[in-house]
Amino acid sequence: MKQLLLIGIGPGDPRQVTFEAVDALKRATVFFVLDKGARSDELVRMRRAILERYLPTGDYRVLQVDDPQRDAFASDYIDAVQDWHQQRAALYARLIDDELGPDDVGALLLWGEPSLYDSTLRILQLVRQRGTQLQLEVIPGISSIQALAARHQIPLNRIGEPLTVLPGRQLGAVKQIDNVLVMLDGQCAFADIDDPQLHIYWGAYLGTVDELLLAGPLLQMKTQILAVREQARLRKGWIMDTYLLRREL
Repeated sequence: MKQLLLIGIGPGDPRQVTFEAVDALKRATVFFVLDKGARSDELVRMRRAILERYLPTGDYRVLQVDDPQRDAFASDYIDAVQDWHQQRAALYARLIDDELGPDDVGALLLWGEPSLYDSTLRILQLVRQRGTQLQLEVIPGISSIQALAARHQIPLNRIGEPLTVLPGRQLGAVKQIDNVLVMLDGQCAFADIDDPQLHIYWGAYLGTVDELLLAGPLLQMKTQILAVREQARLRKGWIMDTYLLRREL
């Protein structure tokens, strides 16, 4: 049975890779790296930097392959994502079947935490449905949510109050925002909210040398966040950001 490790590597800082993750890195012999194109070359370099830091002997293989592209303009978002997952599943199945020998241990280095806002576990279920026998191990990592709270020095939870975590496209459906953590908000849904009681705690490139942090009353901060975010995206070609919206009591 083929062995595969899903290793959470944190939001970007190699120092946030856990001891458990380092142990897993040392067990792996083949690392699969998905290449999302020239605009995301830095993400590939960051993964390689982690390998070079913790595996200085270089006794492993790195297979870098083109990542299938999701149709960003599809009219049905769910169908587009499911189709993308099927394409990834076909790719993973081929890599696992063809590149992992009986003595190999494969690994995928996943940003943040593999169980939070990452599709790999779902995709590997599709791989199994295709007939690939797979022994899977998941190594948890520090998430961007944790990094955001730490950088702003705030607790994510408040006494007796739930924390809601959702993607940006769902933010508009929330009737009243009290304590909401938003991820994957490429359309900056916070800019459409005009609630004077809300504060925003925003961060981008968390855990990297390019880390950006802004916080304050939403109505005062959203124009600045939009400007800083767009400048950073144009400069680097990509952006990873998240934010907490909190009603001040």
